[in-house]
Amino acid sequence: MTSQIKIISSMATRQVLAEIVALYQPASAPRIEIESVGGVDAARRVRDGEAFDAVVLAANVIDDLIHSGRLVAGSKVDLVRSGVAIAVRHGAPRFDISSEEAVRSAVLAARSISFSTGPSGVHLSKLFERWGIAEPIEDRLVQAPPGVPVGSLIAQGKVELGFQQLSELIHLAGIDVLGPLPPSIQTVTTFSAALATASSQGDAVRALLAFMASPAASAPKRANGMEPA
Repeated sequence: MTSQIKIISSMATRQVLAEIVALYQPASAPRIEIESVGGVDAARRVRDGEAFDAVVLAANVIDDLIHSGRLVAGSKVDLVRSGVAIAVRHGAPRFDISSEEAVRSAVLAARSISFSTGPSGVHLSKLFERWGIAEPIEDRLVQAPPGVPVGSLIAQGKVELGFQQLSELIHLAGIDVLGPLPPSIQTVTTFSAALATASSQGDAVRALLAFMASPAASAPKRANGMEPA
């Protein structure tokens, strides 16, 4: 049976990991299989003991999984830094998002607003609280289920204004990306990878992770709206 390296990741890194693996995959190496799901679900499955060779999630979640013994201490590598962007349905009126106050006004004016269950969604929830608008907009908020791109809800006309990692919006049809959050309210998530303690292919996984973190993998990262970490 052909050996394989099994990786679980959040949806935010699905496309970039696929492109990096396509660059890396030497004929002599094990086949690499990547399963991308909602980050909350991915972390839960790793904590519950499901067997993977490597895990790619937000850096703080990787740290927690190392602390709990599911990932190997000292194997963590930072891969990308990813910011949050704003999108509307293709062809829809474009909100002004040039400043923090403009974004606040856009949120108040939108008929419906969506964000994810991941790091960007946590950030937006706190931001709405800080702005003092969480309660007035509560009935207009649509949290995308884990693994469901916010952009797909926008494209289907289910929500008017959406926030998510740029990497999850950049390639979706049917939406227009207005741009990133203004610097004063931007949040940048570092996504990291680590070797799973359940893996029996430590050397092969470490070699793959080293490539993922190397300058040779920079082009796919930038093409997917991220910066090398």
